Amino acid sequence: MRRPRIVSAASVSLFAVLLAATAAGAQDFDASAFVTKAVGAGRAGMAQKTKLVDARPAGAGEVVVTVIKGEGVETRSKPAEAGDMVVRNRCPETGNEEYLVRGANFAKRYGPPSGEAGAAGWRAYPPLGAPMRFVVLSATEGPYSFKAPWGEAMVAKPGDAIVQDPGNPADTYRIAAASFACTYEVTQAAKPGS
Repeated sequence: MRRPRIVSAASVSLFAVLLAATAAGAQDFDASAFVTKAVGAGRAGMAQKTKLVDARPAGAGEVVVTVIKGEGVETRSKPAEAGDMVVRNRCPETGNEEYLVRGANFAKRYGPPSGEAGAAGWRAYPPLGAPMRFVVLSATEGPYSFKAPWGEAMVAKPGDAIVQDPGNPADTYRIAAASFACTYEVTQAAKPGS
Protein backbone atom coordinates (compact mmCIF):
# COMPACT_ATOMS: atom_id res chain seq x y z
CA MET A 1 0.00 0.00 0.00
CA ARG A 2 1.37 3.45 -0.95
CA ARG A 3 1.52 6.04 1.75
CA PRO A 4 0.14 9.48 0.93
CA ARG A 5 2.83 12.06 0.32
CA ILE A 6 2.68 14.99 2.73
CA VAL A 7 3.23 18.30 0.97
CA SER A 8 3.81 21.47 2.97
CA ALA A 9 2.20 24.81 2.15
CA ALA A 10 5.69 26.19 1.49
CA SER A 11 6.34 23.48 -1.10
CA VAL A 12 2.99 24.16 -2.78
CA SER A 13 3.80 27.90 -2.81
CA LEU A 14 7.18 27.35 -4.51
CA PHE A 15 5.62 24.88 -6.94
CA ALA A 16 2.90 27.38 -7.88
CA VAL A 17 5.46 30.14 -8.53
CA LEU A 18 7.71 27.79 -10.54
CA LEU A 19 4.71 26.61 -12.55
CA ALA A 20 3.64 30.20 -13.27
CA ALA A 21 7.19 31.16 -14.25
CA THR A 22 7.49 28.15 -16.54
CA ALA A 23 4.10 28.84 -18.13
CA ALA A 24 5.24 32.39 -18.81
CA GLY A 25 8.30 31.06 -20.65
CA ALA A 26 10.68 32.21 -17.92
CA GLN A 27 12.73 29.02 -17.73
CA ASP A 28 15.16 30.52 -20.27
CA PHE A 29 15.78 33.64 -18.17
CA ASP A 30 19.47 34.56 -18.06
CA ALA A 31 19.89 36.51 -14.81
CA SER A 32 23.49 37.51 -15.56
CA ALA A 33 22.58 38.89 -19.00
CA PHE A 34 19.60 40.69 -17.44
CA VAL A 35 21.91 42.50 -14.98
CA THR A 36 24.38 43.35 -17.77
CA LYS A 37 21.56 44.88 -19.82
CA ALA A 38 20.28 46.77 -16.75
CA VAL A 39 23.76 48.22 -16.14
CA GLY A 40 23.79 49.52 -19.72
CA ALA A 41 20.35 51.08 -19.25
CA GLY A 42 21.30 52.74 -15.94
CA ARG A 43 18.87 50.52 -13.98
CA ALA A 44 21.50 48.88 -11.80
CA GLY A 45 22.72 50.28 -8.52
CA MET A 46 25.24 49.16 -5.94
CA ALA A 47 24.47 47.87 -2.46
CA GLN A 48 26.22 46.05 0.31
CA LYS A 49 25.06 43.82 3.10
CA THR A 50 25.44 45.67 6.40
CA LYS A 51 23.37 43.80 8.98
CA LEU A 52 24.95 41.28 11.37
CA VAL A 53 24.10 37.63 10.74
CA ASP A 54 24.25 34.54 12.87
CA ALA A 55 26.19 31.58 11.53
CA ARG A 56 27.19 28.09 12.56
CA PRO A 57 29.21 25.31 10.96
CA ALA A 58 27.09 23.14 8.67
CA GLY A 59 26.86 19.43 9.35
CA ALA A 60 28.39 17.10 6.75
CA GLY A 61 25.82 16.62 3.98
CA GLU A 62 23.35 19.06 5.56
CA VAL A 63 20.85 20.53 3.11
CA VAL A 64 19.55 23.98 4.03
CA VAL A 65 16.08 24.93 2.86
CA THR A 66 15.69 28.71 2.67
CA VAL A 67 12.15 29.72 3.62
CA ILE A 68 10.96 33.33 3.32
CA LYS A 69 8.11 34.21 5.69
CA GLY A 70 4.90 34.73 3.72
CA GLU A 71 6.43 33.33 0.49
CA GLY A 72 7.52 29.79 1.27
CA VAL A 73 10.58 27.95 0.02
CA GLU A 74 13.07 30.13 -1.85
CA THR A 75 15.74 27.52 -2.58
CA ARG A 76 17.45 24.37 -1.32
CA SER A 77 21.20 24.10 -1.01
CA LYS A 78 23.38 21.31 -2.27
CA PRO A 79 24.66 19.07 0.54
CA ALA A 80 27.15 20.86 2.80
CA GLU A 81 30.84 20.08 2.64
CA ALA A 82 33.56 20.53 5.26
CA GLY A 83 33.99 24.22 6.14
CA ASP A 84 30.56 25.33 4.90
CA MET A 85 28.46 27.58 7.12
CA VAL A 86 24.73 27.95 7.72
CA VAL A 87 23.91 31.67 7.83
CA ARG A 88 20.78 33.10 9.43
CA ASN A 89 19.70 36.65 8.63
CA ARG A 90 18.52 38.80 11.53
CA CYS A 91 15.36 39.88 9.78
CA PRO A 92 12.03 39.11 11.50
CA GLU A 93 10.15 40.42 8.43
CA THR A 94 11.41 37.42 6.45
CA GLY A 95 11.36 34.88 9.28
CA ASN A 96 15.14 35.08 9.88
CA GLU A 97 15.76 32.89 6.84
CA GLU A 98 18.73 30.54 6.71
CA TYR A 99 20.96 29.64 3.78
CA LEU A 100 24.18 27.74 3.13
CA VAL A 101 27.41 29.55 2.27
CA ARG A 102 30.41 27.61 1.00
CA GLY A 103 33.46 27.87 3.26
CA ALA A 104 35.63 29.76 0.73
CA ASN A 105 32.85 32.28 0.07
CA PHE A 106 32.04 32.71 3.76
CA ALA A 107 35.59 33.90 4.52
CA LYS A 108 35.28 36.50 1.72
CA ARG A 109 31.85 37.76 2.81
CA TYR A 110 31.97 37.80 6.62
CA GLY A 111 34.46 39.03 9.20
CA PRO A 112 35.55 37.34 12.42
CA PRO A 113 32.82 36.29 14.86
CA SER A 114 31.93 38.28 17.92
CA GLY A 115 31.03 36.58 21.18
CA GLU A 116 30.89 32.94 22.13
CA ALA A 117 28.87 30.29 20.33
CA GLY A 118 25.48 29.50 21.82
CA ALA A 119 24.21 26.01 22.59
CA ALA A 120 23.26 25.41 18.93
CA GLY A 121 26.62 26.76 17.69
CA TRP A 122 25.34 30.12 16.37
CA ARG A 123 27.70 33.11 16.56
CA ALA A 124 27.33 36.70 15.33
CA TYR A 125 29.34 37.66 12.22
CA PRO A 126 29.62 41.07 10.56
CA PRO A 127 29.29 41.18 6.78
CA LEU A 128 32.36 42.55 5.04
CA GLY A 129 30.07 44.70 2.93
CA ALA A 130 31.38 43.68 -0.48
CA PRO A 131 29.66 45.93 -3.06
CA MET A 132 27.12 44.08 -5.19
CA ARG A 133 25.29 45.23 -8.30
CA PHE A 134 21.54 45.07 -7.92
CA VAL A 135 18.44 45.51 -10.05
CA VAL A 136 14.96 45.63 -8.55
CA LEU A 137 12.37 43.96 -10.76
CA SER A 138 9.54 46.27 -11.80
CA ALA A 139 5.85 45.43 -11.36
CA THR A 140 5.77 44.13 -14.95
CA GLU A 141 8.88 41.93 -14.71
CA GLY A 142 8.73 38.32 -13.58
CA PRO A 143 8.27 35.89 -12.25
CA TYR A 144 11.54 34.63 -13.72
CA SER A 145 12.85 31.14 -13.04
CA PHE A 146 16.57 30.56 -13.36
CA LYS A 147 19.38 28.45 -11.96
CA ALA A 148 21.18 29.90 -8.94
CA PRO A 149 25.00 29.68 -8.85
CA TRP A 150 24.71 26.70 -6.50
CA GLY A 151 22.67 24.79 -9.11
CA GLU A 152 19.14 25.01 -7.70
CA ALA A 153 16.06 26.62 -9.25
CA MET A 154 15.32 30.14 -8.05
CA VAL A 155 12.35 32.38 -8.83
CA ALA A 156 12.57 36.18 -8.93
CA LYS A 157 9.28 38.05 -8.64
CA PRO A 158 8.33 41.72 -9.13
CA GLY A 159 9.91 43.81 -6.36
CA ASP A 160 12.73 41.33 -5.71
CA ALA A 161 16.37 42.28 -6.23
CA ILE A 162 18.66 40.40 -8.54
CA VAL A 163 22.20 40.87 -7.25
CA GLN A 164 25.53 40.17 -8.88
CA ASP A 165 29.13 40.14 -7.74
CA PRO A 166 30.81 42.67 -10.10
CA GLY A 167 34.00 40.61 -10.05
CA ASN A 168 32.18 37.37 -10.86
CA PRO A 169 29.12 37.83 -13.11
CA ALA A 170 28.27 34.12 -12.77
CA ASP A 171 27.52 34.85 -9.08
CA THR A 172 24.05 36.28 -9.79
CA TYR A 173 21.03 35.40 -7.65
CA ARG A 174 17.70 36.63 -6.27
CA ILE A 175 17.14 38.28 -2.92
CA ALA A 176 13.54 38.55 -1.75
CA ALA A 177 12.34 42.17 -1.59
CA ALA A 178 11.86 42.13 2.20
CA SER A 179 15.25 40.50 2.80
CA PHE A 180 17.04 43.01 0.55
CA ALA A 181 15.36 45.94 2.34
CA CYS A 182 16.21 44.47 5.75
CA THR A 183 19.84 43.46 5.25
CA TYR A 184 21.33 45.62 2.47
CA GLU A 185 22.25 49.30 2.27
CA VAL A 186 22.08 50.99 -1.13
CA THR A 187 25.37 52.81 -1.72
CA GLN A 188 24.64 53.93 -5.28
CA ALA A 189 21.06 54.12 -6.50
CA ALA A 190 20.05 53.43 -10.07
CA LYS A 191 19.61 56.51 -12.25
CA PRO A 192 16.23 58.19 -11.64
CA GLY A 193 13.60 57.24 -14.21
CA SER A 194 15.49 54.18 -15.45
